[in-house]
Amino acid sequence: MIDSWIFFPVHFLLFLLFAGIAIGSTIFWIWMLIDRVMNEPSHGNDKLIWVIIIVFAQLLGALIFHIQKKKTQCGF
Repeated sequence: MIDSWIFFPVHFLLFLLFAGIAIGSTIFWIWMLIDRVMNEPSHGNDKLIWVIIIVFAQLLGALIFHIQKKKTQCGF
């Protein structure tokens, strides 16, 4: 019983950490999806393809889109 009281703050902090990561990644995913749909110009089917990639690959697709977007803005 004493062990549960000693480790309570650690479990609570880990819960807060993982909940924060989950909420943050979901917000980032929605942000990238809205950015792709609303702000980016379209050339053919690329908008549809990016939306499909972001929706099905979720966080990884959003990260790939974000990195690709930054590269094209910087001119690399």
